[in-house]
Amino acid sequence: MAKFAGGAALLAAIFCTCLAPAAAYDPLDPTGNITIKWDVMQWTADGYVAVVTMFNYQQYRHIQAPGWSLGWKWAKKEVIWSMVGAQATDQGDCSKFKSNLPHCCRRDPTIVDLLPGTPYNMQIANCCKGGIINSWAQDPANHAASFQISVGMSGTTNKTVRVPRNFTLMTPGPGYTCGAAKVVRPTKFVTADGKRTTQAMMTWNVTCTYSQPLAQKSPTCCVSLSSFYNDTIVNCPTCACGCLNKQGQPGNCIDGKSPHLESVLNGPGKYSGVPLVHCTTHMCPVRIHWHVKLNYKEYWRIKITITNFNYRYNYTQWNLVAQHPNFDNVTTIFSFNYKPLNPYGSINDTAMMWGVKFYNDLLMQAGPLGNVQSEILFKKDKSTFTFDKGWAFPRRLYFNGDNCVMPPPEAYPWLPNASPSLRSPLLASVALAFAAVFILMA
Repeated sequence: MAKFAGGAALLAAIFCTCLAPAAAYDPLDPTGNITIKWDVMQWTADGYVAVVTMFNYQQYRHIQAPGWSLGWKWAKKEVIWSMVGAQATDQGDCSKFKSNLPHCCRRDPTIVDLLPGTPYNMQIANCCKGGIINSWAQDPANHAASFQISVGMSGTTNKTVRVPRNFTLMTPGPGYTCGAAKVVRPTKFVTADGKRTTQAMMTWNVTCTYSQPLAQKSPTCCVSLSSFYNDTIVNCPTCACGCLNKQGQPGNCIDGKSPHLESVLNGPGKYSGVPLVHCTTHMCPVRIHWHVKLNYKEYWRIKITITNFNYRYNYTQWNLVAQHPNFDNVTTIFSFNYKPLNPYGSINDTAMMWGVKFYNDLLMQAGPLGNVQSEILFKKDKSTFTFDKGWAFPRRLYFNGDNCVMPPPEAYPWLPNASPSLRSPLLASVALAFAAVFILMA
């Protein structure tokens, strides 16, 4: 019992550390960031033409719909003459220009991506994705976004150009903190045939890092647990992502059987981006259920179910990150893609999983189709394997890069007191009976 209490304290400490308000550092993706590269490609009469590219170097965190918006403050009195592949949201006051009005005259422009289907003469490579940038580990072909910008009244040499200040990256809400722009060695470009190299006139980089507490005040997902060896189903912690109002009325949620569901979904908040979740005790948009399903002589098996309780959102290109010591012995993952992350060097205890394209890569909004599931078969490592003291459950789960609220360790399903190893024929029969029940419930 003393050992379990120590383990509970350790897990609680890990959980609290992950949700610390100042935590911009992600221990499972320690080098993850979004890097903004600004390449000055040519000089003009009063400024320059540059290609700006945002690289998502995070392993499992996307920028999802409705997409990114990038802002900064000019160092001098620059204007944007024109843009390709993106646009400024506000032209600003251009009244001092008599003709040939600039695209944007604001001292603090905000830039957004163009939508797919934009005419070709307004596109450049890696543009026009509606602001969506996928993570490099899950979708390396779509981990960057670019636009071209023609800047005037800025200076026309490396000595006279000043880098912008106060970069902000919204996705669309807060979450990212950007550092100062740093002038670096000019980017070099190699032609397709590899025979010629050119370089930018000037290059500067900006690095932005993510903090979950900055992005939202409450968590966005929670975890529930069950096992074949115990009839207890451990639900998500109550009020994990919020609570019903004091009167118990669903002011911030709705019952799926409500006759008003359709009118609410199509009402004024339809395109607001504000979640409308199914009324639950945890009030989370997403729940991950981890079920310890079967025990074999040489292997053991779990089932993972991800359920979307948000009536206003489909999760495209979703992903799940799980931390468990037995991922070093994964044998088969049946209907998810899998990639080991190895955040601690040689220790392989962290897995990234995502849906199979055109099969379950879209997690539908709340309703009968609003879930995806898979099973994982592990080989037993006899030196570490046990079902005792909650060992079979995950240490940490992330959904789309956000840390999910775990139940308290003392609530985990326990082994029957009679047999911590589940080796007797009687307990094996009981285990199979429990498994049959939970397969139907999961």
